[in-house]
Amino acid sequence: MAGAGLLLVTGCGHTPEKKARTAGDKAAAGQPRKAVSKPPPPRRIDCDKIRCVALTFDDGPGPYTDRLLNTLRVARARATFFMLGQNVHGFPGVVRKMALDGHELANHSWSHPNLTALSPAEVRSQVQRTQHAIAAASGGVRPTLLRPPYGSTNAKVGRAAGLPMILWSVDTLDWRYRSVSRDTRVGITAPRRGGIVLFHDIHKPTVDSVPKVLDGLRKRGFTFVTVSEMFQGKPLKPGQTYTEAVVPKPPAPPRAPGASPSSSSGPESPEPGSPAPGSPVPEVPGPGSPLPGSPAPGPLAPGVPAPSGR
Repeated sequence: MAGAGLLLVTGCGHTPEKKARTAGDKAAAGQPRKAVSKPPPPRRIDCDKIRCVALTFDDGPGPYTDRLLNTLRVARARATFFMLGQNVHGFPGVVRKMALDGHELANHSWSHPNLTALSPAEVRSQVQRTQHAIAAASGGVRPTLLRPPYGSTNAKVGRAAGLPMILWSVDTLDWRYRSVSRDTRVGITAPRRGGIVLFHDIHKPTVDSVPKVLDGLRKRGFTFVTVSEMFQGKPLKPGQTYTEAVVPKPPAPPRAPGASPSSSSGPESPEPGSPAPGSPVPEVPGPGSPLPGSPAPGPLAPGVPAPSGR
């Protein structure tokens, strides 16, 4: 959530002049520049000081992912892609392009099972096979984050996976409605500062909606960051689950002499329902969709999002 300072709103920090200076004499003489061969360096963004939002895309890569990357590149926006290992082999060039554009490559299991129904060995296999596939396709990038399918996790899964588990604060339900207008409206209006927004790059309406979502969120003053950039400076713990980044509130003004203790200027608590960074989410099946054969969900614990499609 916190970093050490703002570099740029959404860009990588390279100006055309700097690129020309670093391209060398061959480029100046009209020779073609060398292709980019490694991801850009990490950005230093302080999400305690600016309005950050993390757009995340699940279940890819797929046939629309490359177009999505082009859209994000034009907008100078970065996102986090939670990929299925079984899909990576079909789109190695797209995965490599993600890495070179500075997006975050993350793990969404190999084949999208409910991890809570698997043995620890099976969970490890789902995670590690995907780690290897992404590293091979991307040129060596190994994910540091996992999104469990359906958002379904527990302590056993956390121990076996060995990675921080990232859920979401906004489920656009794009998987259910497949509506450009709805995806656009929800994607612009629902996110709040520190939010993690769930989309799916395997659906065409979702990818069609992204240009307007980016424009609308930027007009609301948001900076687009990856999940790791959102939590920059506050390490995420393996096995724990995170839904959003809680932004510290400014201290209250000094108390006047003789004022009631209720007006204390001490640290304020996070907004009700918002887990503090590093705190696990209650271990309930959700906010993923009900699994096949599951009974209708009962009342949820306070602060737990309603069931959704991931």
